Parts: sequence; C-alpha cells; structure tokens
Amino acid sequence: MRLPFSGRRDQDGGAARVARKDRTGVSPLKAGAFLILAIITLTYFGFSKDIPFTHGYRLKAVFESANSIRPASPVRIAGVNVGKVKKVERAGSSDAALVTLELDKSALPIHKDATLKIRPRIFLEGNFFVDLRPGTPSAPTLESDDTIPMTQTSSPVQLDEVLTALQSDARQDLQDVLAGYGGALAFHPTTLADRGQDPDVRGERAARSLNDTFKYSPDALKNMAIVNNALLGTEPKDLSKLIASFGRVAEALDRNEVQLQDLITNFNTTTAALASEQTNLRRSIRLLAPTLRTANRLFTNLNRAFPPTRAFAREILPGVRQTPATINAAFPWMYQTRRLLGPLELRGLARELAPTTAALARFTDQTLRLLPQVDRIARCLTQVILPTGDVVINDGALSTGYPNYKEFWHSMVALAGEGQNFDGNGMYVRFQPGGGPFTVATGQTSNGGESLFGNAAARPIGTRPKYPGRRPPYRPDVVCAGQPIPDLNGPAAEVGPAPSTQSRSTSRTAAPAAVARAQGAQAKREEPSVADELAKRLNPFATPGRTPERRP
Repeated sequence: MRLPFSGRRDQDGGAARVARKDRTGVSPLKAGAFLILAIITLTYFGFSKDIPFTHGYRLKAVFESANSIRPASPVRIAGVNVGKVKKVERAGSSDAALVTLELDKSALPIHKDATLKIRPRIFLEGNFFVDLRPGTPSAPTLESDDTIPMTQTSSPVQLDEVLTALQSDARQDLQDVLAGYGGALAFHPTTLADRGQDPDVRGERAARSLNDTFKYSPDALKNMAIVNNALLGTEPKDLSKLIASFGRVAEALDRNEVQLQDLITNFNTTTAALASEQTNLRRSIRLLAPTLRTANRLFTNLNRAFPPTRAFAREILPGVRQTPATINAAFPWMYQTRRLLGPLELRGLARELAPTTAALARFTDQTLRLLPQVDRIARCLTQVILPTGDVVINDGALSTGYPNYKEFWHSMVALAGEGQNFDGNGMYVRFQPGGGPFTVATGQTSNGGESLFGNAAARPIGTRPKYPGRRPPYRPDVVCAGQPIPDLNGPAAEVGPAPSTQSRSTSRTAAPAAVARAQGAQAKREEPSVADELAKRLNPFATPGRTPERRP
C-alpha cells in the first residue's frame, strides 16, 4: 500500500531528503544490547558445549559416601575423561549418596554389571574422580537415567576412617590384650595345669615353652618355604595372575552380598559335615600325597601325548576337509539303502522271518544239548565200531581174508538170494534137510518158548566164539570212545563146546535134561546184547583199506 507523499521534492522532481535527526529505526542502545547478547550466547556454547534444556546420556549410581565428589568432577574410563558429574544428592532417606553422571558417546555402551569407584586424583589435580568400568559385553546394556546399585560401587578409605578404628575403647582393649599376653608368658603353671600337658613342657613358663618351639622351627619353616615356593607357580607371573584372579573373585563376591551370605551359611554346614567325618578326612589327606604324585605322572604323560595329538590333528585335516564331499557322495547309496530297508524289502523279510527266527533259536538251544551226544556217537563209531568192523577174523580153513563187516553183508546178500521169489511158493529160505544119529536141541525159541530139535549126521564141533558161561555186563554209563577195540582173534574167539546133542543109540531119558540145560542158557538171554546193538548201527559203506581185500 502506498502512502500519500507529503514531503517536498527537489529541483529534479525527486523526493526531498529527510534530515538525520528526523529519521526513525533501531537505536544504538538496542543494537549494542543485541550484540552483547549474541557474544554471551556464543561464549556459552563455546565453553559449555551444551544446548540449553537438553542433556546427553546420564547414569545414576548409589555410593556409600560421596567422598568430596562435586559437580563437574571428571568421569574416567581407563584414565580417559568420558564425562562429568552433574549432581550429587542424598539417596532417599538413607545415608548413601546418589551421584548423577553425564557421559559422552565415546563411553557407551554401559552394561548392567558395570562398576564405579571414587578415586583420588594426583596431588596437582586435587579432589577426586569417578573411575568407571563399563562391564562385560555379554551383560545387558543400561539405558539413560538407569541406576547402578551400591553393591557395584565403592569409595576410598580416608585417613579419618583409619583413625576412628582406634578409639579409646579399642586402645584400652589393645592394652588389655598386651597385658594379658605378657602375663600368660610369665605365668608359672601349677601341678593341676600341667596334668594334661606334654612331658617336655611340664613345669615351664609359656615364654620358655615358646623358646623351645624354635628347636622345631627350622623344619617347619623349611616346609613353609617349600609351600611358599610352590605358591609362586611354575610359570612367570603365576602369582600375579593368581592375585588378579582373586581380585576378580572378591569383586564378584562384593557385588553379590546375598549369595555371599548363602555361601558362608553353606560353608558352615560343609565344615560341620567335615568335622563329623574328621577320621575319614585325615585318611584322605594322608592319601593325598601319593595321589598328587600319580597325578603329576599323569599330567607329564599327557604333556608328552599332546605333540603326537597335535600332529595327528594336522594330518587329519585333509580328511576332514574331504568329509563333506564324502557325505555328498554317500547320499545316493544311503537313498538306495533306505529303499532296501523299506517295508517291501528287508524290513518285510525280517518281519516274515521273525517266527522262524524264534523257532531257530529254540532249535539252536536244543542243539547245544544234542551235539555233545552226537559227538560221542561219532567218536564211538570212528574209534571203536568202525575199526572193529575192519578186523579180519582168522577162521582157519574157512577164513576169507575180508574185514568182518564185509563178511556180514555178504551173508545178508546170500540170505537175500536164498529168499528170491522164483516159484509159486513165495519167498522162502530153503535148507537141505538131513538126518543122522545125533539130535540137536535149540533151547527155547521166540515161537511160544518151545525147543526145536533136529538130527545131525555128525557131532557138532562147537560154537565160535565160545559161550563165556555168563553174559558180560552192559555199562551204558561208560563212554564208548574210551574203550579198547575188542580182540576178535583172541582167547574169547576160540571154539566153544558143542550144543546139546543126543545120539539115537543113547537112552532118550537124557533128552529132557539136555533140553532143560539149553532152556536155562536161553533164559539168560532175555535182553539184547551189546553186539546186537552194535550190529544194528554198523556202517556197510565204510571205506575199505585197513586190510587189503583178497579175492577168493
């Protein structure tokens, strides 16, 4: 919007210039104030490096004592400044101090197991600083404005705290202890007090007895020196590592007060249990020395075994690298094997064979009892029966030179030939009947128990082998394979007496007596003999060869 022009124009027709004192605008005072404000703002930002009404990452920690920590005191990690103290205040209604720290981004992240300590700075710096340890990376991280409990903070011990430990009561107690100790050293024991003491110290003051202990001190100190030397370790810095590890353990115990109380309670219970088993504990400690020596030898052998193990590990690396390829190559075979083991293949066959397998198992169990008996029979055949069948029987002019088992089967063949069905009368064995003056009695037969009689042209020579007069004992409890081969050509094979005969010229009254004797002899043979049992089991197909076969 244009305002009406009320001023004067110059000669060229332009607007007339306004005098300086008549001009309007910012006064010099305001401009100077604005300039001073801008300089103050820039100076504040330059030194404080903070934007008003904002703040960075803040962490709160509860200390037992603030210990001269003031706002703006530095916060350091490994000696590097990473922040400062913003505020120190009382932690609720307790006697502890709540310290608020503001940290730079370089200090992050801070973990839940972080620890803080108030430490004194060097003499030239003065005052104290907060030493921050961010914690382990495996622990959860803390957000801004989170609080670290007192169990994870600590303050330095001040000189006044050391002096307060020696108050008047404590000094008096110390004096009483020293006085009592001196009196105990100078006390002369009574007879009653010496009753339970060692004979070497009876009647002596405590100071004298204490001096006597120096006699045994060299050995004790020697053993103590050995123990102290062992505590130094076997490698450099073993002791320092032990102390550092112990410091970490003590720090962890300090952070976990409740668990430490439980540990002490459980330790008390464990100590009581050890006290109740002190006899076994002494025995265990006595056996500890040989156990340690054995363990040392074991560890030495392990150290010797490590180089070959490392060499084996290096050598097996190529095979391990080839293992994936081998597994991939085995996949087709595994696929085929899986199909082979399917329900329609081996799995089905195994299911069908299950009943047979059970029966086979029972058969195998029975075979364990059968095979020893079969073995006995086989050894009896090979060691006794078959060698007996190979013996050639010497029968004088009637000898054939064949093994006796062949003679047996030849007789069977002859009987079979005699019984051929060559006419209408059927299968009969025919013998040429004869007569003579001598009557032969057979004794009782199986046909009704009657005796058979016949006539012979000549008196029978006798029987071979001869009848021993009584049946040999049959011993089924004696092992057959251990028996000797019977001597078929020995004395027992001689010709025996002829059977009962009766001549026609003699009186017939003698016949009943002969028949009675024959019947009595036959009555003793009610059971089959051993020879009969063996004859049933003879092998007619044994390989000839022990005695050369002679042809007639």
